[in-house]
Amino acid sequence: MTLERHPKDFSDVEVGEDHVLAHNVDEEPVEANRRLFQGSMLKFVTILAIAYSAFHLYSLNIAPLETWSFRIVHIAGALVLGFVLFAGARFVSASEGPARHRWTTWIGAVALIPAFYALYQTFSFWQLIQNGAMRIPVELETWHFGWPLMAATGVGIVISWFHQRERSRFSVPDLVLIVCSIAVAAYFLVAYNTSMRMTTGTSFAPVGISFAAVGGTALIMELTRRVAGLALVVIGLIFLVYVFAGPYLPGFLGYPGLSVKRFFSQVYTDAGILGPTTAVSSTYIILFIIFAAFLQLSKVGDYFVNFAFAAAGRSRGGPAKVSIFASGLMGMINGTSAGNVVSTGSLTIPLMKKVGYSKQSAGAVEAAASTGGQIMPPIMGAGAFIMAEITGIPYTEIAIAAIIPAILYFASVYFMVDFEAAKTGMRGMREDELPKLRTMVKQCYLFIPIIILIVALFMGYSVIRAGTLAMISAAVVSWFSPNKMGIREVLRALEIASYMAIQIIVVCAAAGVIVGVISLTGVGARFSVLLLDVAEASQLLALIFAMFISILLGMGMPTTAAYAVAASVVAPGLVQLGIEPLTAHFFVFYFAVVSAITPPVALASYAAAGISGANAMGTSVASFRIGIAAFIVPFMFFYNGALLMEAGWFDIARALVTALFGVYMLSGGVLGWFANISASWVARLLLIGAALLMIEGGFLSDVIGIALAIVVFLMQRQRKGRLAIA
Repeated sequence: MTLERHPKDFSDVEVGEDHVLAHNVDEEPVEANRRLFQGSMLKFVTILAIAYSAFHLYSLNIAPLETWSFRIVHIAGALVLGFVLFAGARFVSASEGPARHRWTTWIGAVALIPAFYALYQTFSFWQLIQNGAMRIPVELETWHFGWPLMAATGVGIVISWFHQRERSRFSVPDLVLIVCSIAVAAYFLVAYNTSMRMTTGTSFAPVGISFAAVGGTALIMELTRRVAGLALVVIGLIFLVYVFAGPYLPGFLGYPGLSVKRFFSQVYTDAGILGPTTAVSSTYIILFIIFAAFLQLSKVGDYFVNFAFAAAGRSRGGPAKVSIFASGLMGMINGTSAGNVVSTGSLTIPLMKKVGYSKQSAGAVEAAASTGGQIMPPIMGAGAFIMAEITGIPYTEIAIAAIIPAILYFASVYFMVDFEAAKTGMRGMREDELPKLRTMVKQCYLFIPIIILIVALFMGYSVIRAGTLAMISAAVVSWFSPNKMGIREVLRALEIASYMAIQIIVVCAAAGVIVGVISLTGVGARFSVLLLDVAEASQLLALIFAMFISILLGMGMPTTAAYAVAASVVAPGLVQLGIEPLTAHFFVFYFAVVSAITPPVALASYAAAGISGANAMGTSVASFRIGIAAFIVPFMFFYNGALLMEAGWFDIARALVTALFGVYMLSGGVLGWFANISASWVARLLLIGAALLMIEGGFLSDVIGIALAIVVFLMQRQRKGRLAIA
């Protein structure tokens, strides 16, 4: 997926008498394949988007739907909106005229016939059930619903790849896919009564469920391709192939196999697509996306960035430090590392370049900071909610456990940025280029929605109730600012929220397919056995193996999907090693997150390189170096539970202090700067060794680490003296 956002240069930051005004830094970027409608079609899509967000708020807070029905409608709405908004092929250029491959429209029109016929049959099935029928005749489900749905879905997907029109024009092939999406949802709403649910995965399951599940899975994968790229689709298809190729595979990958009917009758249940990932996207994620949209319309994002400029802009390399604070705050709510890079990076990257950072370093800092937003409590880019859903650990416990690791990550990035600024002699921004901190402090009431969210959560309110209160408070607080939210702005926020939600909802559904394969084939359990075998040789080796698998599964995928898949494959094996569930899942979560800055497939780094103009691979290597602490700290969860608040207060405080010193020395060792002078290779190796010892957290290791740090400090003083004499 390509995001379109024009980079800001320094002239785009308006300097007023009292403050710098950063314009629309949290404005939702427009994807390159998103249609831009006009006239009556624009009004229709706007109403559809507002209704989708409003439906969720109403169902979550006022009149809850039956769980499975709610999730089915949740996915169907995202599919309908997604196929309306996102094209399956590129748009035509001005020189190509209004359309190419006109034959796709005619074939699409023909494919509408079986699509509407399948949809009509769901109504006839409902009538049969209302009239007392216990089951729908197999012939009706097969020939009058199943095969027409398969034909329409297959034809619609294929011809949408060739259908090229102007950006403001709708697509007939996509109309076919919309009708098929509604037909799939209608069938499940009709067929999924209590008695039929009990038959899934058995020979008694209605054949129509398998047809609907195949069609629904294909539609989810196609929309995932459009909004998130091919990486997740390819991984999903590999897992689907494994379902049927398993009996022919050797070693621990082999298993007896599942029939098409048995597998697909279960994949659209809470064992797969309607499972934990969709449970989270249909409740917590959609709610916090609406909350983020309310913050956006009340211009709180602009305030976050301006406040960060006022606080850190004057120090050396100021814009880079602003990027750390602003991207951490925005990324916590945003939910995607690459999306956060595009929103805040369009302002911070040009300013970093202006004060002396190279294009590569500027992009790398923004990528590392935006990725860190995904591990920033209390929201953690929705990762905390998925972890709570999968593990059953209370959300507040997860948010508290995330505090010290987040501090260590952002401290490490800050030290890296500061050392590079010192090493290259960078300046900060001038007084007249920055907001007045006094003015920013007067507007600190704009933090109230975030404070209300945190307080409500720790007072024991449900996540849904706390999120709703925070959302309402964002609208109320806006009335004390220049950006008052009226009815028009509230409706606009609901509309924007639906657009923002499409990607993460369909990604969660696609991840649900993979999770379903893992649970139904038992491949996760076999991976756990493999991990146990490795652990017999070395537990550290098993952790390293788990790290590589988590990163590999996360490459090219949004954070939410990356963690959901890795948690299904890797985390159970770590738990069987004797690691506490919270520690195991945090270990997996961190590496799924940092896959966004891990070469060779680093989505956040690539997005930053697109803004900075640097080489994409060079930026990903640089962002990997800046975020190096995130690759070390998870190993310390295993050795030192105090880093996850699993100890007494004295031990927790000691672990925090010594680990902070550790990441300070780690930053100095990686960057080659310590005690205000460049470090030799010997000093750098000693610093890294001292850092690892202090992050580990044992008393003896801390003493040795401090001793090594003192040795390096004395070496640096001596080196500085020699250079001064020379």
